[in-house]
Amino acid sequence: MTFDFSPRSAFLQEAQARGMVFQCTDAEGLDGALMEGPVTAYIGFDPTADSLHIGNALSIMMLRLLQKHGHRPIALMGGGTARIGDPSFRDEARSLISAETITHNLAGIEASLRQFLNFDDHNSTILVNNADWLERLSYLDLLQDVGVQFSVSRMLSFESVKQRLDREQGLTFLEFNYSILQAYDFRELYRRHDAILQMGGSDQWGNIVSGIDLARRTDNARLYGLTTPLVTTSSGAKMGKSAKGALWVRSEKLPVFDYWQFWRNTEDADVGRFLKMFTDLPVEECERLGRLEGAEINEAKKILATEATAICHGRKAAEEAALTALTVFERGSFQAALPEKELSEKLFSEGLPVFRLLNEAELTTSGGEARRLIRGGGAKLNDQVITDENWIVTKSDFQNNTLKLSLGKKKHILIRLI
Repeated sequence: MTFDFSPRSAFLQEAQARGMVFQCTDAEGLDGALMEGPVTAYIGFDPTADSLHIGNALSIMMLRLLQKHGHRPIALMGGGTARIGDPSFRDEARSLISAETITHNLAGIEASLRQFLNFDDHNSTILVNNADWLERLSYLDLLQDVGVQFSVSRMLSFESVKQRLDREQGLTFLEFNYSILQAYDFRELYRRHDAILQMGGSDQWGNIVSGIDLARRTDNARLYGLTTPLVTTSSGAKMGKSAKGALWVRSEKLPVFDYWQFWRNTEDADVGRFLKMFTDLPVEECERLGRLEGAEINEAKKILATEATAICHGRKAAEEAALTALTVFERGSFQAALPEKELSEKLFSEGLPVFRLLNEAELTTSGGEARRLIRGGGAKLNDQVITDENWIVTKSDFQNNTLKLSLGKKKHILIRLI
């Protein structure tokens, strides 16, 4: 069912006000359980990389909000399910990950979660790994205990499954088991930690419902599911997608300044919505900032960038990133000393590949030379190393119509839009 009612519990009230809820299996039942006392809820994170990224941010913020209201969050790391890979709404099967890579990635996922969540309070986050129980399962026992509870016809009716079956590659039997294992996780966390709520992105709806149904059939348990919306920008882009690559939350993978700058470049129409979803500022203040226009909306974007970065990297690092942006783009600390090149903003209306920008700036003489220097790590944009020779530079990369382009240690130029 779509979440469309007036909750009484503080957690659901705030989650709803912040636009963080998409669907709930039994909103009134969950609201009542939240009113009765602390609820334990979980979200799963498969270790497909050694860091979480901005696309995971809304799920993490749901756990933060749950913790804020006195409930206990569980962060489930999918050390077991990572060996299969979630097929939900994917065009093709995930590449299988080795045991060594999974172990490495798990450490990075734990470090990512510790940046956002409290692991030291009375309602501290519980960190678990589903490999602890999935790797001990006997296949015959799983079939007898769990397989008998699943209807293949019902599983085939899930939208995420139907979309894959309609595509040329289809769905492997290995992937088809993912939903069963995730359902098993929900029941196991209910048995071990009394977890009665699973949260996740809207693409997890079918998997969540399967877990609720399994626990009802085998344990006569009343469990709940809550999903967050798919976050897209006003222009239709999926949240967290960037020409620079994945927007990681760990500073070892993405400099703090780049993380800050991502939020600073939020589209005007998204500022209020993103403030509510990705910061701890009061809802009323988020809405006020989101209504600003003209030059004032840029100040709201800086607040969004600093508050979102403070949650991930700490207040000190966030303020240092804000100061760096102020020094570089607004006070023009390097402007007097560097040569300038004026380019028409029309060049960037649909984006300009960075190797072409190097040519336009006359730092290189050919596309081949530019590509070679980028591949060698010799090019920087706003003091950040460019790793993708096809990275598209857009007007959002400019601050006050200014962009710094560097080649090696000695060649620097300011690009100004006209």
